[in-house]
Amino acid sequence: MVLAVLCGAAATVSAWPQPGGNDTFEQSASAGSHDAPRSNLEKWFVEGQAALRDGKLDAAEAAFRRVLAADAGSGAAYSNLGVIAMRRQQWDRAIQLLRKAETLDPQLAGIRLNIGLVEYRRGNYAAAIAPLASVLREDPGSEQARYLLGLCEVLSKRYREAVKVLEPLWEEKSNDVPYLYLLDIAAVESGQKELDEKTVKQMIAVGGQTAEYHLILGKAFLNRYEVPEAKEELELAAAINPNLLFLHLDLGITYMRLGQHDRAEGEFRKDIELEPDLADDYEQLGALYSRMQRDDEAEKEFREALKRNPKSDGAYLGLAKLYQKQRKLADALKMADAALGLSPEIHGGHFLRGRILAQLGREKEAQLEFAAAQKSIDAQLNKERNALEQEPVPNPELTKQPQ
Repeated sequence: MVLAVLCGAAATVSAWPQPGGNDTFEQSASAGSHDAPRSNLEKWFVEGQAALRDGKLDAAEAAFRRVLAADAGSGAAYSNLGVIAMRRQQWDRAIQLLRKAETLDPQLAGIRLNIGLVEYRRGNYAAAIAPLASVLREDPGSEQARYLLGLCEVLSKRYREAVKVLEPLWEEKSNDVPYLYLLDIAAVESGQKELDEKTVKQMIAVGGQTAEYHLILGKAFLNRYEVPEAKEELELAAAINPNLLFLHLDLGITYMRLGQHDRAEGEFRKDIELEPDLADDYEQLGALYSRMQRDDEAEKEFREALKRNPKSDGAYLGLAKLYQKQRKLADALKMADAALGLSPEIHGGHFLRGRILAQLGREKEAQLEFAAAQKSIDAQLNKERNALEQEPVPNPELTKQPQ
């Protein structure tokens, strides 16, 4: 007997519209061996499917657990219990159930697709890459798997790989502004100027006059360090919808790059009013206060960022810079190590760690860090950035759940 698995990967995987339009994916899985009559297993499974489709999660869970009580080797039942955990946003529980399902039924691509989706939701973007890539190898036409893989490649800072994954979607998605924005991030960060220009040109051609469009186009200009153009687009977005999420964050970064620190601070505070748990706002405030020599306030804001996102590599690096300046070298090294542990290629990380080690008298280790820093700088020379000290633009809309 073959039972269908409701893999339940949501069509929308971030705050931006994603490819795919079904709430569930139908895959097949063997029921395996069991002691209960075949008809009972099938009945319970069908009941569980129906309840899951209707959003009756408790009833669905009870049905699939009855299946497992009779057939502990049912990968399909484990998979659907994983889907139930996903619907409840119990991501750690979901990954345990889906990994068990994968062990029992490794051939079912839908399970691996859901594993990738759950790892994305947990913020483990690098961990999502392998299962999503395996789905795409088996089904190169899977638009959802391709888009989600490209998104996770960008969030893992694997920009060249992201371009390779995302470019084949051009024919189907070149009228979709969020897709174009994601592709442009990958193009800019991998130094592919021709693709960058092509993507922005297409973005301008297909965009409307909505606040969301002006926000995305403004961010594209900001990523290219075309700050006056970014300012114009973001201010247009603010005129249309001043309560648009992430808009004031990007305006704050724009004003900070223009040296308008008071305006930047005001924009970050406005964004915090709209989205008080967004770590990026606090991290950017910390960077701003550091520039303004307001060290105590900078430290406070970096700590606030880490409360909201313990994986904020930029906040750790900001603290490392502060402590290094204050000659708190042990603390500075600890923060630099944390930043590099989260993001081995974080901009300026190796150079800062080298300076700290040199100040500690650990010259051999310092020279290794300076060599790593020079290698990183050489890799960046093909990018047209105005200054090495510029912080990259955060992209919280790529990771934020829909409201």
